[in-house]
Amino acid sequence: MDAPVIVVGAGPAGMTLAGELRLAGVAVVVLERLERRTGESRGLGFTARTLETFDQRGLLARFGDVETSTLGHFGGLPLDFGVLDGACQAAKTVPQSVTETHLEDWATGLGADIRRGHEVLSVHDDGDGVDVEVRGPDGRHTLRAAHLVGCDGGRSTVRKAAGFDFPGTAATMEMYLADIKGIELKPRMIGETLPGGMVMVGPLPGGTTRIVVCERGTPPRRREGPPSFDEVAAAWQRLTGEDISAAEPVWVSAFGDATRQVTEYRRGRVILAGDSAHIHLPAGGQGMNTGIQDSVNLGWKLAAVVRGTAPSSLLDTYHSERHAVGRRLLMNTRAQGLLFLSGAEVQPLRDSLRELMAYDDVARHLAAMVSGLEISYEVGGGSHPLLGRRMPPLQLTTGSGGLTSSTELLHPARGVLLDLADNPRLRRRAAPWSERVDVVTARPSAPPGAGGPDDTTTALLIRPDGYVAWAAPGSHHDLPMALERWFGAP
Repeated sequence: MDAPVIVVGAGPAGMTLAGELRLAGVAVVVLERLERRTGESRGLGFTARTLETFDQRGLLARFGDVETSTLGHFGGLPLDFGVLDGACQAAKTVPQSVTETHLEDWATGLGADIRRGHEVLSVHDDGDGVDVEVRGPDGRHTLRAAHLVGCDGGRSTVRKAAGFDFPGTAATMEMYLADIKGIELKPRMIGETLPGGMVMVGPLPGGTTRIVVCERGTPPRRREGPPSFDEVAAAWQRLTGEDISAAEPVWVSAFGDATRQVTEYRRGRVILAGDSAHIHLPAGGQGMNTGIQDSVNLGWKLAAVVRGTAPSSLLDTYHSERHAVGRRLLMNTRAQGLLFLSGAEVQPLRDSLRELMAYDDVARHLAAMVSGLEISYEVGGGSHPLLGRRMPPLQLTTGSGGLTSSTELLHPARGVLLDLADNPRLRRRAAPWSERVDVVTARPSAPPGAGGPDDTTTALLIRPDGYVAWAAPGSHHDLPMALERWFGAP
């Protein structure tokens, strides 16, 4: 094997996966077709769930002072995420290029092998490993890995070469996105519809303005490169009557409203994550965030299988957990597209939904859906409210008097058994898994935040991705059964 794992694609999903694998001590090679990052930023910021994910790996400090906000939208209709309990703020102004840079620096600092200018030509899974034919600076050659992960975007070569089914709906229209300088435009919120379509204007750092142009009735085109800015300016003028042709384009892109999801996230030794597994209309910046969370879910599981501490069946839970998340992602982005891309015929629907969103229960449901805070996995059943859900931040005092938190304990990307009752029997039962799970005896040093464990909770088993896999009291299974399910035989 040239590497236990080869990852194709050095975007946010690929870099996150590389970092997660390296935290677990697994060697990884990342193949990227482009020789350097483009600097383009389709996504801006990250959701509350991704912000939590970065925090649990100690990555937030790399981003400096991040502007956060509870304000968002659903289909262009204003939505205040402050209606949710607990941490609900999202980062709003971090360009995707900055996120990619920090993730790549993190992954390479951990020892990931990033090979730029390497294009994947073919993939062959023979059951014992995966051969990857690559064209690089030194010509064609073949690499072999135990597992191959495609994080290479919506037009994924890995997905096509490995024969994944990718059902869904084709694009019905083409839209433009451009970052421009040298011109002042009044802000326009997403959802501000015009007779011929929809436009959006938002300020970015450094005197740059982002515009989105959605002109109804424009058929999708198969492009070999980005559209010209003249095309964007012409569409803008048709919709708004404003001439922006004198602006300086920083970069220009086109996108569509195709919606597709693979039927399986794993075929043998080939796995997909991020846009390789699901494509959809950009709505609320969910695509990049879902891809990052795909990789955090996959990384520790794949590492355990590679190291031989868990059976390959653990990878089946990657599909069962993340395919359901992707399915709801496609559902809500299609619904949002109908709201902000359709014409006057859907105005009654917009007005009705606006009335419903005034109810807190409706607002909470929609906010949790698009922020990722609603996610819950099947972990064996039980009555404890945290089972299958993300562990909220909990400040802790250890037995030695030291201060820590549930978030800080997850920095190494290992399992954590939190003993909140100083229970020697609990610790003895967990001892056979000590090389894979950190047992921490502690007590809350501050009242738990909203959604945190109550005073009756005596223990919590937290997976490396931050989700609670077992709780006492409240789980249907005993602790050794839960430990074996998620961390392999003792």
